[in-house]
Amino acid sequence: MDKWKELTPGELYTFCEFKDTAFESTEDLQDLESFIGQDRVISAVKFGIQMKKDGYNIYALGPDETDKKNLIEHYLKKSALQEDDAVDWCYIYNFKDNRKPRILKLPVGMGNELKKLMSKLIDELPSVLTSAFESEEYQNRQQVIEEEGKDEETRRFNELSERAQEQGFALLRTPAGFTFAPLKDGDIMAPEDLKNIPEEEQKEMEETVRELQKELQKILRKLPGRQREMREKKKDLNREIARYAVNDLIDDIRKRFTEEPDVQTFLDDVQKDIVENVRDIIGKQQPGGGLSALLQIQNPSDTSGYTSDDFSILNRYNVNVMVDNSELRGAPVIFEDNPTYKNLIGKVEYRSQLGALTTDFSLIKAGALHQANGGYLIVDARKVIMEPFAWEGFKRVLKSGKLRIESPGESYGLINTVSLEPEPIDLNVKVILLGERLLYYLLCTYDPEFNDLFKVEADFEDEIDRSDENQLLYARMITEMVRDNNLKALKRDAIARVIEYGSRLVSDGEKLSIQTHDILDLLREANYWAGKENHSLTERSDVQTAIDQMIYRSSRIRDRVQQTIKRKTLFIDTEGAKIGQINGLSVLMIGKSMFGKPSRITARVQIGKGEVINIEREVELSGPIHSKGVLILSGFLGQRYAIQRPLSLSASLVFEQSYSGVDGDSASSAELYVLLSAISGIPIKQSYAITGSVNQHGEIQPIGGVNEKIEGFFDVCADRGLTGEQGVLIPQSNVKNLMLKQEVIEAVEDGKFHIIPVDTVDKGMEILTGMPMGERDENERFPENTINFKVEERLNQLAERRKVYSGLQNGRKWE
Repeated sequence: MDKWKELTPGELYTFCEFKDTAFESTEDLQDLESFIGQDRVISAVKFGIQMKKDGYNIYALGPDETDKKNLIEHYLKKSALQEDDAVDWCYIYNFKDNRKPRILKLPVGMGNELKKLMSKLIDELPSVLTSAFESEEYQNRQQVIEEEGKDEETRRFNELSERAQEQGFALLRTPAGFTFAPLKDGDIMAPEDLKNIPEEEQKEMEETVRELQKELQKILRKLPGRQREMREKKKDLNREIARYAVNDLIDDIRKRFTEEPDVQTFLDDVQKDIVENVRDIIGKQQPGGGLSALLQIQNPSDTSGYTSDDFSILNRYNVNVMVDNSELRGAPVIFEDNPTYKNLIGKVEYRSQLGALTTDFSLIKAGALHQANGGYLIVDARKVIMEPFAWEGFKRVLKSGKLRIESPGESYGLINTVSLEPEPIDLNVKVILLGERLLYYLLCTYDPEFNDLFKVEADFEDEIDRSDENQLLYARMITEMVRDNNLKALKRDAIARVIEYGSRLVSDGEKLSIQTHDILDLLREANYWAGKENHSLTERSDVQTAIDQMIYRSSRIRDRVQQTIKRKTLFIDTEGAKIGQINGLSVLMIGKSMFGKPSRITARVQIGKGEVINIEREVELSGPIHSKGVLILSGFLGQRYAIQRPLSLSASLVFEQSYSGVDGDSASSAELYVLLSAISGIPIKQSYAITGSVNQHGEIQPIGGVNEKIEGFFDVCADRGLTGEQGVLIPQSNVKNLMLKQEVIEAVEDGKFHIIPVDTVDKGMEILTGMPMGERDENERFPENTINFKVEERLNQLAERRKVYSGLQNGRKWE
């Protein structure tokens, strides 16, 4: 039996050394110019933003601890500076249909300028119009129109009166209207004289009056028409005066926007509306002079759809600058932290008046898509999917390329209030979703539209190789974090400890974690402890204190588990040797706490049909991976020991005192060891704990959480007192993953604890039992006094007994 090789203290921890690099602290290092280890992501993002076809949006996938947002945002902002400036987006009143406000797209900065100019126009307009209508010119011209109408009316009545006099009648105006009275000697005839007129002459007079009345009726019928003509002339005069009064105000604005035809059209509409609604604009002022006449003539306009109380007519000349990019250079880069439907798509707000809800174009509010239009929008995938209506609305906008503000409540008939229908905006935005890998794969599988909308996969690395070059880059990354967060500078050995912690995060001495959130948390806490110790620079001891305190804060449950073992509530043996019993190692993860826990595994063997019964599975406490690992044991036993006859055993395996689910195959090697012990009757040393999975060929395979598992068993042994016989068997392939705590390394160095790598079950059994495993000779027999011999001998005995029992059951002897 070959002597096994134990790991030396130098193999249990990979210390950080900066070779050929002279610096004392982070003060001597430069910031990192680019993101470390994310070349694949940068290449994907670069492709995504340069690919201008539909659907080439980006999904950045990786763990939450990776600072995906900062990397993406940093790169996009650099790229955005090289692109054309964004534009301003405004909504204006639609004079043809007030329920459908129009969109106005303006060069950057011109939206606010137009708003200021229109606000100035609104402020000056009432006084300018009032002055124009109170001017002497307006009063004189209005008087001329009135006198022309009166002269025409007087002339016609005078002509009729002269004609009536010629026929002996006078035209009289009475409270009841006009009438004709007969004359006698130039005076109106008295009633008694009228009675004395002969009947024949009276009939002639009546006929004359009827003719005169017909002429009077003609004049009276034409009178309203002439009055309307006079009013129209006055209205034309009012329009002319109003147009003249606002020309200078409007022209000043026109000159500033000569290159913007949409603004010119808007100003045309404004000018026309002012002319048509002069009375509404200045109607609330005290009338006087020409203004009084204006108010008597001009009829109120009802084209706005709003009363003056809830929406002043002057407000319709205002400009709603929905997106102002005047302070921006290049394309916008927007991160929406709360991606609700309204925050993404925009909304129309309402004001409450007298119990009713009203709105207008000035209450249209932009969403993140409006703000990012022409640039980039970053959104957390999980948040947008969790928000009601947001994900479907988001996809609909991206598919259509039109940004239409709609209320989901209206779509589902939940709101009956009359609302606006703002003109949709052409959308040109590159969307970057940030999310976990699992969510990305689920969306790819279950959302048929997702792959068409997010064609670019930017997959973040979790770790990088721990080379000398990368260690120096990591130090510069730490330097950048320190400066960005106003922390104390780190000494050289403190930087080294942070880098070593980065390896522990990924449980690999040859790798470094680039999950920057965890590293930043450590730097902040180390800075705190450095302040407590009044250190001007953060030292290695401060970093170690921060690590120890992080573990201590989350280790209550771990300590309780250790207490139950120490008090022998949980049965774990660390001395002696027993048949069919072994110490397996598992890892528990509760919140941020991850720790190892030893578990007793036992096996029992009897006559059977070659079955290895997983008791955990029978009671539905075994996960599928654990069950698979147990089934593999049958394959190993059959291949090695059932060459000439079938297995005739029934074996049961169980995790003792396990009251919750078990999964994973990291205990399969321990289960095989304990099964071989139970079959052979050879005791196993209880001073060792085992971890590692096994395949059907008996090869030990790597597992996860090796550091926590070793430390978990070490803590149990240390509590009971290290004897120098205790240790852990780990897979040979896990040696590179070791980054153990200092106490374990010191115990190994003093020979009080042993960590032994194994690559086969045979080697592990020899260590655990002290007996050779044995190999078949030319006669296909195992040597005596070997483990394999005893296992095969016991299996043969079980097979013989099964034959005898089977023969008895059939009523005959076995032949």
